[in-house]
Amino acid sequence: MDHMLIVGGGLAGGTAAEALRDEGFEGDITIVAAEPRPPYQRPPLSKGYLAGNEGTDAVFLHPSEWYDEHGIRVRAGVSVTALDPSAHRVELDDGTLERYDAVLLATGATPRMLPLPGHDLPGVVTLRRIDDSDALAARLREGGTRLVVIGAGWIGMEVAATARGFGNEVAIVERDAVPLALALGTEMGEVFRALHLEHGVDLRTSVGVERIVGDERAEGVVVDGDTLPADLVLVGVGATPNTALAEEAGLDILNGILTDAALRTSAPDVYAAGDVANAFHPVLQRHLRSEHWANALNAGKVAARSMLGKPASFDDIPYFYTDQYDLGMELSGYAPLMAEAEVVVRGDVGAREFIAFWVDGGRVVAGMNVNVWKVNKKVQALIRSGERIDLDLLRDPDVPLDSLIP
Repeated sequence: MDHMLIVGGGLAGGTAAEALRDEGFEGDITIVAAEPRPPYQRPPLSKGYLAGNEGTDAVFLHPSEWYDEHGIRVRAGVSVTALDPSAHRVELDDGTLERYDAVLLATGATPRMLPLPGHDLPGVVTLRRIDDSDALAARLREGGTRLVVIGAGWIGMEVAATARGFGNEVAIVERDAVPLALALGTEMGEVFRALHLEHGVDLRTSVGVERIVGDERAEGVVVDGDTLPADLVLVGVGATPNTALAEEAGLDILNGILTDAALRTSAPDVYAAGDVANAFHPVLQRHLRSEHWANALNAGKVAARSMLGKPASFDDIPYFYTDQYDLGMELSGYAPLMAEAEVVVRGDVGAREFIAFWVDGGRVVAGMNVNVWKVNKKVQALIRSGERIDLDLLRDPDVPLDSLIP
């Protein structure tokens, strides 16, 4: 193989390029990144970077010179407009063609924008790119901004916490009865509701957003007939995988680009990883698409091995973390199995120092440690074992987790 092409300048693409060199590939590597900058990761954009606690070194995977030193060409500020799997080439928006021996599609996702009246007013924003975070930071760090967040998901809740830290007025509006209920269930979602209420957020659930109002820019959000004043409106209602390139090339699509466990798509020598990939998970025996940081990080490494024809299987346990106010959390587990599982708690929920386990048929399928550290590997070991656990022992903080791992 002479040329590995990576489409996408996010964490999955950048990690894959690095892993190709680590795996001993000595041929050409090209990263085509739509943004005019080298690959970077997104979690800090709604957390430490937005708050000003972290700099660009926490965002960018490597300095620009690192790519030169490793013989990796980064074509930044350029987009791929067409993929031709039969000819093994792509066309770029500057009219040039890039041929490849193997190509990785790591095109990510695009934030959803609700089709509300007023959604296109200045001051209505989403958060996905570093420029989005910089623009938000410029407003929020001044304090005195009235922020309305539409959607009580992870992005919205993290930005709300950061905004409150600078003394801004914050309202969150959510159609579901409990924030984060889809991800965590009602019981654990209530933990985050209480957290934000304690920090002065106007959190409104089971409500409908009617429209965004304003003359020259957003000035308010109408919620069930009540207008919430706003200087800034953040829409955080999820993201849609960027599959257009793959669809036009005839690849199999279903809630993302379908791949097998080795991240191979339906086209020869075409692979997919990160937010855009709906990969077959060998443990769950079903396809699973994840938009979390660890998915992009680890899938990029697996994709690199697969592109080189080496044995590769993406069987990681999905992992996510968040920081909000004084609450830090890590979550590992299989989201499709959590909905019907029983929640078993070890520790003090009221003090927000606990581990919650989701147990299905006596087996741990997910675990969330809140302000309890150096336990995530043990939680993952319990999940991976697939063994039945005595729930009384699981609840008891005096019983070491190590003793429960088969």
